[in-house]
Amino acid sequence: MPLYVGLMSGTSVDAIDCALVSCQGCEAEVLTTYEYPIPQRLKNEIAALSQPGANEIERMGVLDRELGALFASAALSLLKNAHVDPGEVAAIGTHGQTIRHRPASVTENTQPGFTLQIGDPNTIAETTGITTVADFRRRDVAAGGEGAPLAPAFHAATLSAEGVNRAIVNIGGIANVTLLEGSELLAGFDTGPGNTLLDHWIQENRGEECDRGGRWSAAGNIDEQLLKRLLNHPFFTLTGPRSTGKEAFNLPWLKKLLVQSTAITPGDVQTTLVEFTAKSIALAIKHHALLPTEIFVCGGGAHNTHLMQRLAVHAEPARLDTTAALGLDPDWVEAAAFAWLACQTLTSSAGNAPVVTGAAGERILGGIYPGGEPTRGAS
Repeated sequence: MPLYVGLMSGTSVDAIDCALVSCQGCEAEVLTTYEYPIPQRLKNEIAALSQPGANEIERMGVLDRELGALFASAALSLLKNAHVDPGEVAAIGTHGQTIRHRPASVTENTQPGFTLQIGDPNTIAETTGITTVADFRRRDVAAGGEGAPLAPAFHAATLSAEGVNRAIVNIGGIANVTLLEGSELLAGFDTGPGNTLLDHWIQENRGEECDRGGRWSAAGNIDEQLLKRLLNHPFFTLTGPRSTGKEAFNLPWLKKLLVQSTAITPGDVQTTLVEFTAKSIALAIKHHALLPTEIFVCGGGAHNTHLMQRLAVHAEPARLDTTAALGLDPDWVEAAAFAWLACQTLTSSAGNAPVVTGAAGERILGGIYPGGEPTRGAS
């Protein structure tokens, strides 16, 4: 089967996930993977650009090129480690880095919805010499959709099973769920925050990148009043296709709610945030007509033992496991999804699922940036 590279950097901005995938039709096999670091300076600039600020166009233009070069290096490092020549790869599918996500469900039709990812695909194609497919989300938005989540179509193609009702839950910075009745994709939507608030809170209070294994949160207590205020966010009243991002769930928003919780300890805040993530995921699943008997988790949240324990409690009686039980490592599902989406684009096949995003119909997603002889030392 043809080879594709999938590149993914999510809302957590922890690293670029790279996957070499053989793809054809509904078949996708992850052959090798690589985690490419993002320098702290670029992480800081991504975080700054994700919020309104001065001189945004200039800063975005520079960061777009820098991230394009970084994504290109990530792809080439993956191939070097796999001993695969770039000429053997049909295409790179790159998600890019989201710096703003304002879909129609958030703007409430007062202005056109939009989503914006950067990481210049021209630079990637020029540096690697590999045809690059990028900007997957905006065609769906143009067709009236949310532009997210896009992984459910991949989940349906690769992780479904006849006669079984399944939910695939991706817990990245933002969490989303895919609901499958046999091989039929019934729904998919963002459920709310995944790791983003957890990561930001521990970074601010303990200087740690993340709460590994959920050890800090497991030692605290749930503050029921704070949990209630968290769940009162207007996002949770939205029905039908919905998506969200750090624009809605961020540290300043959390701190506003904490003004009413002066006696709460930082550790109890972390514990309550875990409960918030677990409960919002479980409630989103239970509000749908499909009652899955199996729930499989992917993304960084799959490694948070405390979060998985709380999700298992709220998901009962469904069985909870990670996608490793289905043969796909939970760390690489999204990178594999963008390799698959690139394959869909190059074979003129739809990449979106209107039942998920609310788009007017199926669409071929992304722009194609042809490869060629790489420019050495491109910058």
